[in-house]
Amino acid sequence: MFVMVPLVIFLAQNLFYCGAELFTSNAHLQTALYAERDIAGLLKSYVEKEENRLNRVRQLAEDYERHSNKALENIDKYLGNPINAFLLIKRFTLDWDRDVIPIISNNTWDAMFQEIEQVRSDLPTHEDLKGAASALMRLQDTYHLDTSTVAHGDLGGVVSPVLSVEECFELGRLSYNEGDFYHTMLWMEQALDEHSKSVKNRNINRGSERGERESDVFADSEDMDWTRIEVLDYLAFSYFKLGDLSQALELTNELLNIDPNHERAVNNKKYFEAMLQDETRKKRSSDENKKPGYQQNRDEYRNSEEFLTYEALCRGEDVMPVKNAHKLTCRYLTNNHPLLLLQPAKEETVHFDPWVVIYHDVMSDEEIKQIKHLATPRLNRATVQNAKTGALETANYRISKSAWLKGEEHPVVEKLNKRMEAITGLDMDTAEELQIANYGLGGHYEPHFDFARKEEKDAFKSLGTGNRIATFLNYMSDVEAGGATVFPYVGLKLFPKKGNAAFWYNLYRNGEGIYNTRHAACPVLVGTKWVANKWIHERGQEFRRPCSVNPDA
Repeated sequence: MFVMVPLVIFLAQNLFYCGAELFTSNAHLQTALYAERDIAGLLKSYVEKEENRLNRVRQLAEDYERHSNKALENIDKYLGNPINAFLLIKRFTLDWDRDVIPIISNNTWDAMFQEIEQVRSDLPTHEDLKGAASALMRLQDTYHLDTSTVAHGDLGGVVSPVLSVEECFELGRLSYNEGDFYHTMLWMEQALDEHSKSVKNRNINRGSERGERESDVFADSEDMDWTRIEVLDYLAFSYFKLGDLSQALELTNELLNIDPNHERAVNNKKYFEAMLQDETRKKRSSDENKKPGYQQNRDEYRNSEEFLTYEALCRGEDVMPVKNAHKLTCRYLTNNHPLLLLQPAKEETVHFDPWVVIYHDVMSDEEIKQIKHLATPRLNRATVQNAKTGALETANYRISKSAWLKGEEHPVVEKLNKRMEAITGLDMDTAEELQIANYGLGGHYEPHFDFARKEEKDAFKSLGTGNRIATFLNYMSDVEAGGATVFPYVGLKLFPKKGNAAFWYNLYRNGEGIYNTRHAACPVLVGTKWVANKWIHERGQEFRRPCSVNPDA
């Protein structure tokens, strides 16, 4: 059995607030830390008040003890005095109601709990816990992170907390509850390994004068055995679901060596043995030519060439050479625009087909700070457009929070809009509002198009401004690890740099979509990712980017 969860964690997990989704945005997850700080203050105040109350209770007990001991020396004499009898009765009627009940009643807990109720919306929920665990598994798959390495505090080269037996077990159990048996297997194996080390250390330290124990070493051998039984139970069933019957049976036998009367294990053993008698199944269970485990765990699309290329690019791999890389250039751009004459835009071409450029130093730190300040209170779970209905909805392939800012709301937003218009030469009057996105733990957006395809007729109908002709993507933060923007069809990867922006056209001059602009936001491995998107539409660009007489232009 696992150690008792501390009081604060217990409170945090049980104050359920269904709409939180804190894990999808680091900006909102920060509020949980402020809530934790406030709860710490409330608990310390409670402890101080409780200590004062208990001191008064101790004094009351000592007073009762002295009084009763003296009276019991000669009961008849004491009760024979009517004043003593009166005062005794008064002591446990009027005095009790007025002086004692307020002391022995634990009203401070109720008052503190009511205050905690007021901050509960800023605390993570069980849904956040599931989302955070799922994000960790996604990071493992995308960045090929070794479970043992992560558990021992190495997150892709970044130092992170070491995970205990209990924490490894919980990650496995959360995966199990989602039907994710591959990651259940990984984390239960890690829990089993850490548990074995704990048992070994416990045996070495047994009898030492220090009397200390590791955080995940349990009080006695019975608890140690029970922990191992739980892990083996999950692990054996996960191997069975993954098709490895031999390993499932071996683990079940190990479980039964510890607890011969474990009913589920007894039944599973008979079932596994019967299945293994089928030589076809036995051969299949020992087949070494399977796909990697994480791929077995995924749907057809996530095992497709596009998706595997996307993940390889996220890891920084060069999947294909950039065409005409020797012709790529950098230049100062003015467009003969007044805003750029004294401070030209720094344009770096990073790809020709599709044409993708990076503009350096587009936003200042102060502008970024102001825009984050404006957007943070409005952040909501980012949505995608349903291709059939045109309705906006959340999806597990886009994990972030976003907010929309209008130019007239603040001078810094309008200033950025004017700057993007000067750089691109495109009209911003028909563009969408500035979308601010914040990516939390494992935040990502799988491969997608920014433009609406022909079959998506109602995608931008309500705007009345045509299709998305171009995308201007401002990076408002550096990202310690992960978080790249990648184009899987052309092998292009762009890593966020604070103040820079990426720009590309989504449509050819004839209005047809440029399918090579399919792109994705890689999961954030370590750090926080902030971006400001500007989607520019067709209407208003007729004279700024006119149609070409060449249908292929």
